[in-house]
Amino acid sequence: MVTQQLPVAAPARPPAPVHRRGRRRDGRAAALYLAPAGILLAAVLVYPIYQLVVISFYDYGQPQAAGTAPLVFLGFGNYTELLANFQFWTVLGKTLGFGAVCVVGGLVVGTGLAVLASRVRALPRILLFLAALGAWATPAMAGSYVWLFLFDTDFGIVNEVLSGLGFGSMAHHSWTFGTLDAFGLVAAEVIWCSFPFVMVTMYAGIKGIPEEVLEAASLDGASTWRATRSVILPMVRPLLMIATIQSIIWDFKIFTQIYVMTNGGGVAGRNLVLNVYAYQQAFAGQEYGLGSAIGVVMTLLLLSITGLYVRSQRRSAAWV
Repeated sequence: MVTQQLPVAAPARPPAPVHRRGRRRDGRAAALYLAPAGILLAAVLVYPIYQLVVISFYDYGQPQAAGTAPLVFLGFGNYTELLANFQFWTVLGKTLGFGAVCVVGGLVVGTGLAVLASRVRALPRILLFLAALGAWATPAMAGSYVWLFLFDTDFGIVNEVLSGLGFGSMAHHSWTFGTLDAFGLVAAEVIWCSFPFVMVTMYAGIKGIPEEVLEAASLDGASTWRATRSVILPMVRPLLMIATIQSIIWDFKIFTQIYVMTNGGGVAGRNLVLNVYAYQQAFAGQEYGLGSAIGVVMTLLLLSITGLYVRSQRRSAAWV
């Protein structure tokens, strides 16, 4: 009896290695394309940051700036003084809380309106975008004074409407005296002028999702919230990361709105954030070295928060 042997499949060949020369060429081409932008960023950012760090190591006040007194090298003296100051830690905590509320609020409002804009007809969508872009185009100084007028203690329309609706305690209510009220008012103004960027960015990402994917989710019986959470948000994760990083950078270094709407930081410094605190120390107190140290700490803080967020997003994307 002759036994028929089955053909043995040849072992699969390993994938061809990627040529290093191709990678080098791609890297060189990318470097050449990015070189102009890198040179511009270096000219605009590197030198000012370098000067900020250098000044933070000196006893640099108005006499030193005027050239009537010599510079005294303190090393980390300004940082030691800053970290030993209880007010700095209080202002730092308020800055983190205020910035987090602004970032989360802007992302929630902007993303929600982007989803809404993708589901309404052309005319309501155009009106929505015009209103959002109007808020985005309003200068921070003008927007701050408009919000102060709306929430004015004696003539503000908000107090008039609330008291007319039966909230008698809101008549002549001061929105800028209490710490929470003032921070809430400024946060609302910051969210109002920053959510359009998130809205436009997320709307562009949503419109880039294939219609077949959204139709499949609808046929499977997914609700609007379920489709947004399980389909839309995972697919626009890169754009959401960009919007979040931009919001962190913008909202954690707010100056104009706080300074204008709380009259320089509120009563007895109740509503100080790091930017306003640095301004008071550097220009009002003429301690430029100490103000520069606050600026360096704030820069490192922003870089740390941004780096941790990017790292967490990369890890979560790797698990998907």
